[in-house]
Amino acid sequence: MFALLLINALIAKRQSREQLEIAHDKLAVTHEQLRHYALRIEDQATLQERNRIAREIHDGLGHTLAAQTIQLNNALLFWKSEDEKALEFLKQAKQLGSEALLEIRKSVSVLRSNPLQGLSLESAIDKLLQDFQRMTAIEVSNSIRLPVLLSQEINTTLYRIVQESLTNIHKHADATVVTVGLQQHAGQIYLSIADNGKGFDPAQNTTGFGLQGMRERVASAGGQFAIYSKSGNGCRISVSLPSQNI
Repeated sequence: MFALLLINALIAKRQSREQLEIAHDKLAVTHEQLRHYALRIEDQATLQERNRIAREIHDGLGHTLAAQTIQLNNALLFWKSEDEKALEFLKQAKQLGSEALLEIRKSVSVLRSNPLQGLSLESAIDKLLQDFQRMTAIEVSNSIRLPVLLSQEINTTLYRIVQESLTNIHKHADATVVTVGLQQHAGQIYLSIADNGKGFDPAQNTTGFGLQGMRERVASAGGQFAIYSKSGNGCRISVSLPSQNI
C-alpha cells in the first residue's frame, strides 16, 4: 500500500511539473506576443505623432508664411505707385515673419501650439476671416452657432481646417466670395467652407498635403470629410464631427 501511495505521489509530482512547464511555455509565448504587440503600438503611436507634428507645422507655420508671401507680393505691386501702401504691406510682412519665427520656436520646444491662444472658437475664426479679407480683398461671410462648448482638440481641428481652406482658396481658387458656416445639430458639429472660384476635380487632386492633413484631422476625431467641386463651379468643403467626442 505504501509503495502504491509513493508511486501515485511521484506520478502526481511529475504531472504537476509537466503542467508547470506547459504553463511556463504558454506564458513565454504570451509575453513574446505582448512584446511584439507593444512594439507595433509604439510604432503606430510614433507614426501618428509624426503626422500630427507635420500637420501642425504645415497648418500653422505654412499658413503664416503664405500670408507673409501675400503681403510681400502686395508690397511689390504698390512699390512704385503708392509708397505708403507698400510700406504698410512690408510692415505687416515683417510682423508675420516674427510670428513665423515664434511658431518655429514653439514647435521645437513643445511640438504643439494652441492656435486659439485663449480665444473662443467663434472669436478665433472671426479674427482669421477678418485678416484673410483684409489681406486678400476676398469678401467673407460667416454664420457660427454653437450652443455647446467644444473640447480643445475639436476646436483646434475646426480652426485648422478653416485656416487651411482659406490658404488653398487664396492660392488656387481665384474666388471673390467665401462663406463659412459652423453649427451644432442633432448630435453633430457641422462645418462648411464654400467659395465661388474656378473649382477643380477632387479625383485629380489626391496628393496635396493640405487636403490630406484635413482628412487626417477629421478621421482622428471620428468625423466625416467631403469635398464638392467641379471646374467652373467653385468648391465646398463639408465636415461633420460627432458630439460624443466633445
